[in-house]
Amino acid sequence: MEPIVFSKSQARKIILHAAGLAREAQFGTGIEAVYRLIEHLGYVQLDTNYVVERAHHHVMAARIPDYQTEWLAELSEEGRIFEYITSDAGYLPMSDFRFSLPVKKAFEMQAKPMRTAALNLMKKIMDQVEREGAVMVGDFENDRLEASSGWWDWRPAKVALERLYLNGKLMISRTKAFQKRYDLPLNLVPQDTDLSVPTAEEYARFVIRRTLGALGIASVKEMAWRARHVKGNLVKAELEKMSNSAEVLPLRVEGLKTPLYMLPDQEQNIELSDEVFILSPFDILNVFRHRLKDFFDFDYQIECFVPAAKRKYGYFSLPVLAGDTFIARMDAKADRKQKVLLLHNIHFEDLELGEVRIEKFARALKAFVQFNQCRDIIFKKSNNDAYLQAISSTFQ
Repeated sequence: MEPIVFSKSQARKIILHAAGLAREAQFGTGIEAVYRLIEHLGYVQLDTNYVVERAHHHVMAARIPDYQTEWLAELSEEGRIFEYITSDAGYLPMSDFRFSLPVKKAFEMQAKPMRTAALNLMKKIMDQVEREGAVMVGDFENDRLEASSGWWDWRPAKVALERLYLNGKLMISRTKAFQKRYDLPLNLVPQDTDLSVPTAEEYARFVIRRTLGALGIASVKEMAWRARHVKGNLVKAELEKMSNSAEVLPLRVEGLKTPLYMLPDQEQNIELSDEVFILSPFDILNVFRHRLKDFFDFDYQIECFVPAAKRKYGYFSLPVLAGDTFIARMDAKADRKQKVLLLHNIHFEDLELGEVRIEKFARALKAFVQFNQCRDIIFKKSNNDAYLQAISSTFQ
């Protein structure tokens, strides 16, 4: 089949529509919009960074104007979503639960052998959970034999709990303070949930459809990334079969050499609203940096992982999208004690921004201040004093 040919402008519309960013409240409002978004994307990345509100809440608030942070917990308690791993940890719809089973099996098969003491600890933990219910790391004595050497130097109880979580023996729920509770799947998975293990071919086709549904347009690279924990996955082989049978459509985007694909039912006649969205670095639109460069000509990197001396834009720089164009990135921090959002830096891209876009940016910023439970905002610096003045004046 000959590939469909799109311009980059056409491709951006499809990508933004798939991400839920074609217009404000694309999935509606209220808690049902949260579920619809998760069910559509298939996965919303969870992150513990709390410089501004956590990424999974940020993703929701960018798309759902009346979003409340407790709604994710409510959907989890109702058994409609669950926490686990695709490419990274995140929230998934419970309807996809059976497709987490190959990942759990892969973690179990690929994990390094554990010593007898660790295996005994895991058995002890399972016995305790079965007798007494969900547990937290703090329920176990500090059994570390040596001083911690860093963030990932977990004590034995933490290692055991995470191993049991990864291989599916335990599942995670969260306290209001976002602490992990480890519980039996029996207590968190609804009885009518399909628990049949998919074949390798089924799993690969699921990954392909889910990736294309969330990204709109994708290459093998992104599909393989979603299945990266399952070694020997059949994504490439099944993608070829699906392409030959027109279950996915090959396409080419002008100016790009990479073979790309989309689903046959992907909407193509899309109008963008030109709204401004302040996005999380871990938003589905931003996790593949090469896509931002290829499709949006936006060279982006989250700099919290970059040594301070080498940062260009700031520790936690948030991309700002207007229509199909990234217009700025802003390094923000929520001072929750003082109820102030600190904007250390707003770096505007080399673009001419009209008055309407400036006003929409200011409106999105006001909503972001409220979302972070702040009352005031402090502007520190920018590379464009005129734009900064125009935005800051709306807060006076």
